[in-house]
Amino acid sequence: MENMLKDKVALVTGASRGIGKAIAIALAHQGAKVAINYSSSDDAAIEVCEIIRKNGGTAEIFKAKVNVEEEVDSMFAAIEEKLGSVEILVNNAGITKDNLLMRMKTEEWDNVIDVNLKGAFLCTRRVLKGMMKARYGKIINISSVVGFSGNAGQFNYSATKAGIIGMTKSAALELGSRGIRVNAVAPGFIETDMTAVLTDEVKAAYMEKIPLKALGKVEDIANAVVYLASPLSDYMTGQTLHLNGGLYL
Repeated sequence: MENMLKDKVALVTGASRGIGKAIAIALAHQGAKVAINYSSSDDAAIEVCEIIRKNGGTAEIFKAKVNVEEEVDSMFAAIEEKLGSVEILVNNAGITKDNLLMRMKTEEWDNVIDVNLKGAFLCTRRVLKGMMKARYGKIINISSVVGFSGNAGQFNYSATKAGIIGMTKSAALELGSRGIRVNAVAPGFIETDMTAVLTDEVKAAYMEKIPLKALGKVEDIANAVVYLASPLSDYMTGQTLHLNGGLYL
C-alpha cells in the first residue's frame, strides 16, 4: 500500500542519520510531509531532505536540541508555519554515554537522561495542542531491547529506554479518549553507526544469542513506524513492537 500518509505532517527527531533517517524517508515515501529534526550535523540533515525531495516527497529541516524547551517551542512554531500542525510525532532522538556503573560519571547519567527522556517529554507535550484540537494523532516512541533486557555498561541508556515504555503507556491512557494513539518500537541490534563501532568479537557474541542470526536493518524499524503511523494500526495504543530477531522474547 502506498500513500497511506498522504499530506500528513510528520516530525522525526534525530532524523539526520541511522534509524531516524530511514524513518523519515519511509514516512515521506508514504506521502507524509516530513519535518527532519537534528541537533548538529547540517550536511547530513540536508542530505536526508534532498533524498526525500528527489523521490518526489516533501521535507524540511529543523535544527533544535530536543532537551531545550525554547528550541523545541521554536521548532514546532516553524514546522506549523511551513508544513502545518504535526499529526505524527516520532521521538527517535537519543544518545549513549556507555560506562560501567561504578565508573559512570554523574554527567554521563545526566546527559543521557536529559536527551532521551526530557527530549521525548518536551516534544510530546508540545505536539498535544494541535493533536487534541484535531482529536487525532500518532505518537511513536523509539525504545530499545535493552530497556527490557538490560545491558551491562548501559545503566543510563537502559534506564531511559525502559522509561520510554512507561511514558508510552501513561500517555496512551491519558490521550486515548482524544483520538491520539501512542505506541513504541523496541529495536534490537540494528546496523547503524552505534553498532558499527562494536568489535567483530562482540558482534559475533550477540549473533549467537539472536535466533535469526543477523543484525536488523534500519528499514525494519522504519517499516514498523510506518505501520504505527498509518490507519492500519488505528486500534492499537500503549503497545510496543519488538524487532530484535528473537534476542528478547
